[in-house]
Amino acid sequence: MKSYTCIVEGKVTGGNFQSWILDIALQLGLKGWVRNIGDKKAEILIQGDAEAYATFRERLKTEAPVPDMTNVTCSVMDYDKVHEHFEVRG
Repeated sequence: MKSYTCIVEGKVTGGNFQSWILDIALQLGLKGWVRNIGDKKAEILIQGDAEAYATFRERLKTEAPVPDMTNVTCSVMDYDKVHEHFEVRG
């Protein structure tokens, strides 16, 4: 299964960013997790097919509830664990 990682920079805390990510991932049938990794950064691990990932990435860049988003970086990654669902990790 393909794995992808995205780093989102902006005000990702104090709003509904993580629950929004969870909803979008579930809608698209993606697995993985989202977590905050700093005051203004979040990391997302996505597993699923390339088409669903492309839709996720586009929606992340254009619809995410991060009013001051400064950067979104996504890439394919090697990851040996397969997730069974999508979860919020703090």
